[in-house]
Amino acid sequence: MKKSLWFTMTTATLASALTLGAVVASAGTSGAHFFSATSSVNDAGALVVSWDEAGLGNGNINYVMTADATATFACINSGGNHPKAANKETLMDQVSSGGSFKTENGRVRGSLTAGPLSSGGFTCPSGQTLVLACVSYENILLKDTNNNVSTEVPDASRSFVPEYQPPAAGARDAMAPYPRICPSP
Repeated sequence: MKKSLWFTMTTATLASALTLGAVVASAGTSGAHFFSATSSVNDAGALVVSWDEAGLGNGNINYVMTADATATFACINSGGNHPKAANKETLMDQVSSGGSFKTENGRVRGSLTAGPLSSGGFTCPSGQTLVLACVSYENILLKDTNNNVSTEVPDASRSFVPEYQPPAAGARDAMAPYPRICPSP
């Protein structure tokens, strides 16, 4: 009888220790991980970050995305030209966005949009139109706040106006129609 009682107590103690160890281990790591995260700039100049994250279980997952943004605004005349390179404004600030996404089979495939920056008080002279000439986003970070998992996302940029092109060899015109507005990538 003593052997049987000792065996029962040892088995129960071992089972309890294994169960406690499994609970502690699962609390330490969620298994959440990003398969991919990409960035792009849409037609409005806003940053779009799309991702695929797995190992999430069920429920809603909250995300926050941040980035450093640079936007250059310019004045374009009725001929579609940027008449003078000094007639532009470059602004820098941080943009962010957040949202909650429902998991499907322990996975979230989603996207968040942020920006573009506002032109602030920059205005154009009469007869010219204010345009977003180019925009860039750097230091993009996407974070799953439920599981405290984050990933760095590649930088994104886009130009919305034609850039300066050197004249072709033998061309009579020494100037192309557009001066450089946006910095070279």
